[in-house]
Amino acid sequence: MFNIVVKKTILPAYTCVLRGTGCILSALQSLLSVRWAWCPRLENQVQIFSVMQFIVSFLIIGPICSVVMLYLLWTDYWWVTASYTTWLVYDWNTHKQAGRRFSWVRNWTVWTYYRDYFPVRLIKTHNLLPNRNYILGYHPHGIFCFGAFCNFATEANGFSAKFPGITPFVATLAGNFHMPLVREYLMSAGICPVNRATLEFILSCNGTGNAVVITVGGAAESLDCTPGVHCVTLKNRKGFVKLALQQGADLVPVYSFGENDVYKQLILNEGSWWRLIQRRLQKILGFAPCVFQGRGLFSPDTWGLVPFSKPINSVVGKPMEMPKISSPSQEEVNHYHTMYVSSLTQLFDKHKTHFGLRDGDVLVIH
Repeated sequence: MFNIVVKKTILPAYTCVLRGTGCILSALQSLLSVRWAWCPRLENQVQIFSVMQFIVSFLIIGPICSVVMLYLLWTDYWWVTASYTTWLVYDWNTHKQAGRRFSWVRNWTVWTYYRDYFPVRLIKTHNLLPNRNYILGYHPHGIFCFGAFCNFATEANGFSAKFPGITPFVATLAGNFHMPLVREYLMSAGICPVNRATLEFILSCNGTGNAVVITVGGAAESLDCTPGVHCVTLKNRKGFVKLALQQGADLVPVYSFGENDVYKQLILNEGSWWRLIQRRLQKILGFAPCVFQGRGLFSPDTWGLVPFSKPINSVVGKPMEMPKISSPSQEEVNHYHTMYVSSLTQLFDKHKTHFGLRDGDVLVIH
């Protein structure tokens, strides 16, 4: 009975909403596809808008949608919340099982403006084989992981053309998938929860040619990101190595030069009360409450939430072929973790001078 209601009532309504949204987005796409070569300032404002809609989507849209859904329960439109809740119950496991991506979302023109604002670039150094699965370790986290989203959750830099036969999944906080509509948006871009059950499903039950992108340092790493700093939180992060061994998935280091340069952050002293509060809130909320600043919305000389226009160059390194060990020992995990750290360090050292760093700059592993 429930399936009949979903198929005859909820799914058609959901399809209509998607079609209506698609018409609006198509009109926006037509507008964004215009190139304002005659007005660089206007084009720059469109680029800023493209970046800000990404930031707002992840900071504000979720809470707003949740409040609106609750509010509608007390109005004549209560059926909207009831219908969406029924849809959630029916579709609850989809985001845990490789999701539901839409190529048209990943190919939105808005992402090319997003890319060009910094600009963001994807540098390939080795092939990824479609008959293997991969875990891409993304470093560093930065404040908003601008490079990770642009390169792996959109086609702005042509991921599918550079790595044919590979399907990327960008892993993020599972809590994001509990917010209405945001869940659908994330899945459409190929984003999945960063929990073991979901990652195991993608790497073991979804065939081959899958590449899970994990920001290994997570929220803890974002507390240390500021211009000129090259440090990653990796020393005690070994769960991704154990997962790679259990699934026989190759490890690939990715270092994003410039990710830490797009915001200025107030770095609080370790051991201070403020730092302890940051750490505690990070564990409770799942993300780090950073004290950072960018430029203004209309002027680069004022303070604001807009990131600075600094190049972000994401270099995808050489895959580490991993054996499949169902129950790896701690010694085996440590061994491959050491190899991964060495591979990431070599990647950093090989490319650092190409992207404005000095020969003497070193990658600090925390």
